[in-house]
Amino acid sequence: MKLFAIFGDPVAHSRSPLMHNSVFKNLHYKACYTRIHLKDGSKLRDTFFSLSLSGANVTVPHKEEAYRACDEVRGFAKKVGVVNTLINENGKLIGYNTDADGFMYAIKEFGNIHNILVIGAGGTSKALTSRFLQDNINVTVLNRSESRLSYFKELACICHTWDSFEVNKYDLVVNTTSAGLKDTELPAPKEMIHNILDNTSFVADVIYGKLTPFLSLAKEKNITFKDGSDMLLGQGILANELFVKSKLQKEDISHYMSKSFEL
Repeated sequence: MKLFAIFGDPVAHSRSPLMHNSVFKNLHYKACYTRIHLKDGSKLRDTFFSLSLSGANVTVPHKEEAYRACDEVRGFAKKVGVVNTLINENGKLIGYNTDADGFMYAIKEFGNIHNILVIGAGGTSKALTSRFLQDNINVTVLNRSESRLSYFKELACICHTWDSFEVNKYDLVVNTTSAGLKDTELPAPKEMIHNILDNTSFVADVIYGKLTPFLSLAKEKNITFKDGSDMLLGQGILANELFVKSKLQKEDISHYMSKSFEL
């Protein structure tokens, strides 16, 4: 029986165990998936191996720490320095990023997107911004402080702090911060958020399973919005493929993982 887990702080809200266990159970794959509440990201590697995990997912705030914990990083994660999926490969910790492609899967129904405002400058923001730029999408990054914006400036993104921000027209605004996850906060000052929402066609939040204050305002303004559920599903399908080393069909993984959202 293989053991998988998700690391995060907080992590009690995570749907990942339901998603992956639905796949394992229905496709008769001998594995189990659980949650691990980890406050200190520097202990991720030791905890992973002490529990003899075969693989894991990593959520906020440990995605950049997960990158540093790896023996080897592959694919898109190597480019962005952000890891959300870990694999135990013969005693070595291998890191991947499935968040970015998961998000692209989630926003397909919005059609052609040319201009995106990303709120926040953490690991998820780095992954999504780099992926947007691959598709030649214009990206503006808004963060409370200047200190975390250097990565995005090197990518030639338009970067603003709350103090310097001037609103523009956007096709999509994405909240990548944890604001609203366990409180009633907005990802930026209320007046600024109102101004932003009045100048966008679509809104997305990486937080899933609840109507955050940010999405609630979008709803009040009759803006088409999505929470992070489809992103979660998209990245989960890709992560599960890595977990089972492609021994299960992607269509089957997708089917049973989607069914888990009905539970």
